Amino acid sequence: MTSRPQRTGALPWVFVLVLVLVALNLRAPFVAVAPITDELRSDLGVGGAAVGLLTSLPVLCFGLLAPVALAVIRRAGIERAVALCLIVVVLGSVVRSLGGYPLAVLGTVVIGLAITVGNVVVPVVIRRETPAARVGAVTGVYVAAMNVGSMVVTLGTAPISQAAGWRVALAVWALPALVGLAAWGWWSRGSRPAQAARPAESAPAVPEGTVSPDVRIVWRTPIAWLLGLAFAGQASSYYALTAWLPTLLADEIGLGATGAGTASSVFQVSAIVGAFGVPLLATRLPPAATIAVVGLLWMVFPVQLLLDPELYLLGSLVGGIAQGGGFAAIFTVVVQVSRTDRESAQLSAFVQGVGYVVAATGPAVLGLAHDVTDAWTVPVLVVLGTTATFAVLGTLAGVVQRRSHA
Repeated sequence: MTSRPQRTGALPWVFVLVLVLVALNLRAPFVAVAPITDELRSDLGVGGAAVGLLTSLPVLCFGLLAPVALAVIRRAGIERAVALCLIVVVLGSVVRSLGGYPLAVLGTVVIGLAITVGNVVVPVVIRRETPAARVGAVTGVYVAAMNVGSMVVTLGTAPISQAAGWRVALAVWALPALVGLAAWGWWSRGSRPAQAARPAESAPAVPEGTVSPDVRIVWRTPIAWLLGLAFAGQASSYYALTAWLPTLLADEIGLGATGAGTASSVFQVSAIVGAFGVPLLATRLPPAATIAVVGLLWMVFPVQLLLDPELYLLGSLVGGIAQGGGFAAIFTVVVQVSRTDRESAQLSAFVQGVGYVVAATGPAVLGLAHDVTDAWTVPVLVVLGTTATFAVLGTLAGVVQRRSHA
């Protein structure tokens, strides 16, 4: 088994700070559309479905373009892949705000590709730069930073649009990517001597035409499928609830726009608690037990919506903690079970490819279930099923991970 290399030239807190500045940009650019949908519909002359595509396209990109992201990382290397991610986020943000609807779609796809590269490469960076005992904590910081970025953009886009127009409101979020790019470039240059001083990861030499025993084809391993399908349950639950929770609460208990917005905000912001709480829980429990606890918390939310929708704030809090903790738990296992940087990238790409392709259908499935039944019971039962999928398959992945390290 290949040992985990560690850099010695940079203090851990410096790396964590740079990671935060990078991660702030790995969700925020595509959530900027939601607060200004009315302005976009009016100015671009399109309907709600067309504007909704600007939000759902990146999620589809996360799944479909994961193999492309993996190829980019292999060709460019880890440092350049992170830099390319941020550069392309900037370009996509600018293109999206320049012209009519076709350019908005093109810019959105560009942003989706860029963030897909970031999604795949960041777990590899965490694996390489973080001591094994702190992988969970650093992964939690990464997840929390993504949620903070989304929260800031959600709160700030509408006021900027009112003051300067929607084009500026979308383009301005290229600035955090430029800051992250500058920080990453500075850190990468400063750490090169340490990188050059250590031996590169390598597998034992093997005869030509054979496969090294240290290299696994990840999609043939049970844990890859368990993690991929568990992440599909996690991401499907998150995107489905994000899309439909305000409408559900308005229909079920007559909640107005302000109350629905509060519930949505609690669901998003409390993810930070889960992102930091899971690493703390993991210091006391094995991976399988940690994921089982998070899975049970996830299932509480749809059960609450079925039994007593009036308790939506409690459900949003518990569900938000679970969705942040679920992401952190899955990718902590991805990092821990990988034996090399290359394997980490392959497993990360596979898990996200499976998970996000399924997740992109989540909002549509819930909408169809609601249209067919004209009620919210069946859609919420669908969410209960996806959260249970995360709980069961994620727990099994934790068992496999523990056995592989025994």
